[in-house]
Amino acid sequence: MIEKILAADLTIGQPQGMKITDVGQLISAVVGTLLILAALMAFLFLILGGLQWITSGGDKGAMETARNKITHAIVGLIIVGAAWAIMVLVQNFLGVSIIGSQGINLPKPY
Repeated sequence: MIEKILAADLTIGQPQGMKITDVGQLISAVVGTLLILAALMAFLFLILGGLQWITSGGDKGAMETARNKITHAIVGLIIVGAAWAIMVLVQNFLGVSIIGSQGINLPKPY
């Protein structure tokens, strides 16, 4: 009985509406999305730190907390920018498409 089940030709069809047919496209989409989300979160923490600084009212502890939040947000933005730059370098040197192959059209300045 088990041999019959194992020998059967099992095929799993692709779900309807699924556009990703390659694992490389999936990884590319995930990496691009994570970079965008990380940059947005770092920017959000930068704004929250600024608001916390403004509303601290001169309290030394609250100002220190706000300054730390701003510092961490800036470090996060630098890390995200460095990760993006490394991804672009890998794309150029190896000739692979890591970011941008999932069909997301970013706005152009022209």
